[in-house]
Order: sequence, then C-alpha cells, then structure tokens
Amino acid sequence: MNIESQRLRYWLLTAAVLTFISLMIGYGMRFNPAGEGCPDFPTCFGQWSIPAESAARVEIAHRLIAAAGGLITLFLTGWMWASRMGGWAKISLTLASVLFLVQAGLGSGLAEQRQVGTIWLAAAHLAAALLTMALLVGAVTHLFLSTGNLPKSSVSLRSSLGRNSAAAFLLIFGLMISGVLAARLDAGSACAGFPLCNGGLPATALGWLAFGHRLLTLLAGLAVIGVFFKARRSYFDQPLVLSSASALMVLFAGQAWIGAIKVQRSFPLDLVAVHAAITAAVWVSVVTLLIAAIRLGKSEAEERQAAQMQRVSGKQRLKAYLALNKPIIVTLLLVTTYAGMVVGAKAIPTLELTLWTLLGGALAAGGSSALNQYIDRQIDGAMQRTAKRPIPSGILTPAEGLAYGISACLAAFFILAGTVNLLAALLSVAGMVYYVLVYSIWLKHLTVQNIVIGGGAGAIPPLVGWAAATGSLNIPSLFLFALVFMWTPPHFWALALVRANDYARAGVPMLPVVRGEKETRTQIFIYTLELVALTLLMPVFKVGGSVFLISAAVLGLWLIHTAWNVLRKPGNKVAWRMYRYSSMYLAFIFLALVVDVLL
Repeated sequence: MNIESQRLRYWLLTAAVLTFISLMIGYGMRFNPAGEGCPDFPTCFGQWSIPAESAARVEIAHRLIAAAGGLITLFLTGWMWASRMGGWAKISLTLASVLFLVQAGLGSGLAEQRQVGTIWLAAAHLAAALLTMALLVGAVTHLFLSTGNLPKSSVSLRSSLGRNSAAAFLLIFGLMISGVLAARLDAGSACAGFPLCNGGLPATALGWLAFGHRLLTLLAGLAVIGVFFKARRSYFDQPLVLSSASALMVLFAGQAWIGAIKVQRSFPLDLVAVHAAITAAVWVSVVTLLIAAIRLGKSEAEERQAAQMQRVSGKQRLKAYLALNKPIIVTLLLVTTYAGMVVGAKAIPTLELTLWTLLGGALAAGGSSALNQYIDRQIDGAMQRTAKRPIPSGILTPAEGLAYGISACLAAFFILAGTVNLLAALLSVAGMVYYVLVYSIWLKHLTVQNIVIGGGAGAIPPLVGWAAATGSLNIPSLFLFALVFMWTPPHFWALALVRANDYARAGVPMLPVVRGEKETRTQIFIYTLELVALTLLMPVFKVGGSVFLISAAVLGLWLIHTAWNVLRKPGNKVAWRMYRYSSMYLAFIFLALVVDVLL
C-alpha cells in the first residue's frame, strides 16, 4: 500500500470515530432532550460564546464533533474525486457527504423548532446519522480488508451469513428509529404491561408504535443470535467475521440489560451515557459484520463443510478457553482488587458488590489476556514457554481467541457499569487499553523498559476495587497502584532471566536480552529495595497500620534476601525462585492490608 492510500485509511478512520462520538451523544440527546438548552442554530441563545448550562454545552460539543467528522468526510470525498481514485470507497464517501449535509439541514431545523412535529424530524435526523455512520464504517472496513492477504469473495449476500447479517442490519436500524420515536412520543404509556399491551393488542397508534418496538427488539435479538451461532460454526477461521458477530451479540445483550437498569433507576446520567454509547457500538458492529459477510462470506456449501469439520473435543476446548484467561494471573489480580475494596471502604464490602466487582474484574483481566495472546500468537509459537498456549497449539483459532477477548472485555464493562459504578468500569477499560494497546502492541517490542512502563496495566485492579467500594479515588489509593507498579519489574525480569533465549528468538527486547544478565540481576535487586521501602512508608500516609507495617517488614526482608541471592548467585534456579516468591509476596502483602483493616 502506498503512503497516499495509508493516509486515506487513517483520515477516514478519524472521520468514522468522530461520527461515532457524535452519534453516541446525539442518540443520548434524543432520549434526554439536552438539545433544548440551545434554542437556535448555529449560535446558542444568539451567542458564539460557550454557554453556562450543561445541557447547552452538551449540544455545542455535539455540533462541533459532528462538524469535524463531516468536514473531514467532505474533504476526503473531494480529494478522492480530484485524484481520480475509484472503487466502492469513493461512492460510499460521496453518499456519506450528501447525508452529512442533509443532517446539517435537519439539525438546524431541530434547533429552531420545538413542537411535537419535530419528533419526526428528529427521527429523520437520526436515520441520516445512522446511514452516514454505516457508509463510513463500510468504507473503513473495505479499505482495511483491501490491504491484507485476504481471500476475495464474490459470494456477496447469497451466503447464509450475508442474508442473516443484512436482516440484522435492517431490524436494528428499525429498532433504533422506533426506539427514539417511542421514547419521545411517550408511546410506552399507551401500551402498559409486557409483552402485550394491557394483556392484548394495542388500541391506539401510539400503542402499536410501542408494541412494534418490542416486536422489533425480539426479531432483532433472534437475528443477532442466529448470526452469532452461524459465525461460531462456519467462520471460526475468520477473525473479522467472528469477532464482529461476537461483539454484536454481547453489545445487543448489554444494551438491553443496561437499558433495563437505566429505567429502574429513573434514568441516571451515567447510565444514559453508557446506553447511548452501547447503542452506537451496536450499529458499528452490525455494519462491520455486514461488510465482512459481503467481502469474506462463503457459499452455503462451504459453510456446511466448515461446520462439519472435525475439531478437538468440547472438554479440550473448554480447558483451552480457561487457559486463555491465564487463571493464575487473574486470581492474583483479583486479590489486589478485593484488597482495594476493603482498604478503601475500611470494612468488608457487601457480598453482592464483591461478586459483581470480582466477576467484572475477572472478565476484564481474562479478556485482556486473550487479546494479548491473539496479538502475540506468532511469537508465542516461537517460545518454548508459550508454545502450548491455546492459539499457537491449534486448539483454538486466532479468530476464536480474538472474539473471546473482545466479548469478555465488553461484558466486564457492562457488569461494572451496571452493577457497580461508572468510575470502576472506566478504570477497568483503562487497564484493558493499557495492557492490550499500550503494552502488547506498542511497548513490548519497542523498548527495554517495556515491562516497567507496562506495569501500570497490572496496577489498575486495586484502583478498580477502591472505586467500586467508595465511588472515588484519592491519594492513599495511589499507593496501592504504586505498590503493584514497583513489584512488576523484579517479578517479570526474574522470569525473563529464565527465558532469555525464548525472548531473544522472538525478538522481544527484554532487559536480559538487551543489556545482559548482570544488569538484569542488579535492577531486580534495586527495584526490590524500592518496593520494600514503599511498603514501609505506606503507614506514614495512613495506608495500613501496625499489623501491615510488621508484615511489610517481614515479607520485605524475605523478598530482599531472595533478590540478593539472584544478584550474587548465577544460574536460573534462584531467578525462578524469585519469580515464584514475588507472586506469593504480592498476595501476602495485600492480604496483610486486609487483615490490618479488619483488626
């Protein structure tokens, strides 16, 4: 791919992301008319200055983000026509530009009119926004697929997956439009009860609107389930198809669940925002799936043949999915999460809060581990320590690992946002992004300091626990972050000493590979001293008391002695002992924090 085409891809991706954010905010505004804070367009109350009202600020942000995405789309369209670039992407961008202008006109009409008739204008505006988003996502997916060595397909919508995806696309489109109309017209009041209206069929037009929305929800849900199982059976070798189908399944279920919680809690602002974000993500997922089905779809005979392929037993696959989560690491992270809850609240949290927080944390950690193994699948196969992992061993396909990782991470966010609080959910997202994007994709292969900087990902779980119990973060909570952050380098460098040859073959610039064994042993000892010093300072800042201080001193001496042996004695035996003992140290030091709070 030439530089010009590469730039086009990323500018188009930028336009799609901005349009997604605009769609998310706009969809939320349709259910909660924040836009009424600005009764005119393009100004707000006739002024160009930033308004004081929060509702008006939301609308101004929406307008600016939508304008930025639209202007980039218009520029890219003109550039493609001027450069005589052809293909489906140009047609898609041209239609998206036209729809952007239509949206701008409808949006100005919405701002200037507030009577009931404009509800239908709002629906038309949303429809234009959805179709614009669909065209941009379609163009992005098409261009990214065109850069890889993927099989070209002429099957189009003649495949079973293609038809099912098209049905899901149309049903979800109708569902989103009808949802806005039903909410703004208060159609639910004309159709009391569930699933029927007052035990029977509706008697009014509004009642039919509410009932039709419920029926569309059922049909769309069935279509999503059908697409998911079709992808699982016949497209286990296609990462884009399987991951988009799996994401759609989880997002659709999450949308319904968060929507129900939102109604029960009388529409709190945080859940309104989450629900709007999920709705926009559902739309992106179904569009991506449809384009993938068109480009990568198999004939029905090929789908049947793939579904009948002999694969490993269900028990082996279940074990493989469990291994994909790295359960030992997940357990250790959950220990730090629970300790964060207890230390933050200075009491034992409720059983319900504990279960939901730990479930969300386990899915976040397990999903991130699965995504890491998908990213590292090639180097894992070249390393003796990781060659038997589920993906390089062939028990699971890369597509299955990617789909599980995405699904688990999405489910973790929904669970934490719906049952705990939004801060805990956002912190878990930060941890997942840090580990998957910052560490696995960028830092791991970039710098010898990869594990030092990347240690922040594993240090976030205690903050999630603290936020889950208290709803906020403060300075003492950062000591728990720092504790795990300082623990990470000596722990993983000890492993790197043992597996230095593996990392060298895989081309990963770990410290012993780049700077040698002696420097690594020295750094392990220095970081261990700093870690123990940090734990002894924590009681000074009211994080832990006398029980913790005594425990930190005893555990610290034990760890320092182990690190001293690593420094002074050659061989892998002492390094392996350091690796194992440091894992035990982290669990015991957080257990000491919990015991100190409870005594």
